[in-house]
Amino acid sequence: MKIEDGKVIYERSSVALGLFDGVHAGHQAVIRCAAEIAHKTGGDLGILTFGPQNGGMPKFGGRSDVCIMDFQSRIDELFRAAGGECHIDSPYFSEIRDLSPEEFFDIYILRRNSAANVVCGEDFRFGRDRAGDTGTLAALCKKAGIGFETVPPVCVDGVKVSSTRIRENIRNGDIPAAKRLLGHDLYYTLKVLHGKQLGRTIGFPTVNQELPAYMARPKRGVYAGYASVSEPGDPVKFGRLYPAITNIGVKPTVKDDETENMETHLIGFDGDIYGRMVRVYLNSYIREERRFESLDELREQLEADRQCALTQ
Repeated sequence: MKIEDGKVIYERSSVALGLFDGVHAGHQAVIRCAAEIAHKTGGDLGILTFGPQNGGMPKFGGRSDVCIMDFQSRIDELFRAAGGECHIDSPYFSEIRDLSPEEFFDIYILRRNSAANVVCGEDFRFGRDRAGDTGTLAALCKKAGIGFETVPPVCVDGVKVSSTRIRENIRNGDIPAAKRLLGHDLYYTLKVLHGKQLGRTIGFPTVNQELPAYMARPKRGVYAGYASVSEPGDPVKFGRLYPAITNIGVKPTVKDDETENMETHLIGFDGDIYGRMVRVYLNSYIREERRFESLDELREQLEADRQCALTQ
C-alpha cells in the first residue's frame, strides 16, 4: 500500500472474496489463505464483501433474512480474522447486484483492489442473478494474468461448516452449536433504541435494540450471555463485559403487538447508554418467551433468569 496525492493505492493485493455473513470457520480459512499469499508475494491483503444498506441483501432459498451477524460485527470479525492487517472493501449490495460478472470483476477486483491474486470458497457466486461461479472467476483471472485459488469446505467435529447450518442452529436456539461452527462468539453490535422503561419499575432496566431485517432471527425466548457498552464518543471501542439476560421476541406481558425486538438487562451496569452502541453476546438459551399474569410474576422469573446468567 502507498499514498499518492492523499489517496491510498493498494499494491498487488491478495483479495479474499465472499459475503462472509458470519465470518465462520470456513470464511476464516479463505481469509487465512489470502493472507498467506499476500505475505509470500509482499502484496496487500484485501477483503471484498458487501453491505446491506440501500437495497437490502440478496435472497437465498427465497429468504432475505440470511446474515448471521449485523454489518458492524461482521466488519469487526473480518479484521480479527485477518489479524488487523488488511483493507476491507464493502460496497452496498445495491451497487453490485446488477453488474455482469465481467463488470464486477473489472471494477471491484482489478480497479478498486488491484488484485494480483484472488481467493474464494468453492461455492462463491457473483454478478447479476449470481450468474458467475468459480469457473467464471478462474477464466477471468487467467485472462487478466492474476492468480486464483479456491478453498475447500471446513469441517468441525465431523460437520461441514456452512452458513445454512449455522442459521438453522440460531433459529432453533442452539447457540453452542452455532458458536462451534462459527469459531467465535455469536454477538450483535447495535444502536440503543428508546423504550418505555418499564423494566426500571421492577428492578430490571433493559437495553432495547432491533435486529436488522436482513438477519437470521434467533428463536424467540430468553438467553444468557454477556454485553458490553461502547465508550462515550467512540462507537467501536467497548469496555468491560457484564453478565446479561436477553429476551428476543414481542414481550407479551407488557404489549399487545407482534413487533419483535431484542431487550437486554446488563447485570451490574449502572449508567447512561443512550447515544452509544451495545454489543450483546448470546451464550445459551434459557427458556421460551411467555406471558405472565402480573408484573410481580414477571419479576420473579427475571430474578431466576438473572441467577442463571450469573452461573453460566
